[in-house]
Amino acid sequence: MSNLEIYLAIAVMAVVNYFTRVLPFLFFKNKDLPSYLVFVGEKFPAIIMTILVVYSIKDIDFANELYGLKEILSIVFTALLHIYLKNYLVSIFLGTIFYMFLVQL
Repeated sequence: MSNLEIYLAIAVMAVVNYFTRVLPFLFFKNKDLPSYLVFVGEKFPAIIMTILVVYSIKDIDFANELYGLKEILSIVFTALLHIYLKNYLVSIFLGTIFYMFLVQL
């Protein structure tokens, strides 16, 4: 595979990705969104956060003394950040940094 083919593949993927992001805005230019889209927009971030929390603690062995402490502290830290800041992106980002800090200790 030549470099040109690789660059073309990247360009095609970038264009397709861009249009999948822009297309919903082209269909719903006015503010009258269907009720199911409003529901998804309001509830989806919390659902994703719940899935991430469950996935992050599913393999932890809580029978041992300190196992899971880093994960639980990170979850609590992230939840407190979100309650204070009310911003999913910042909460996830800073919570991940806090977890990585704990893992390195």
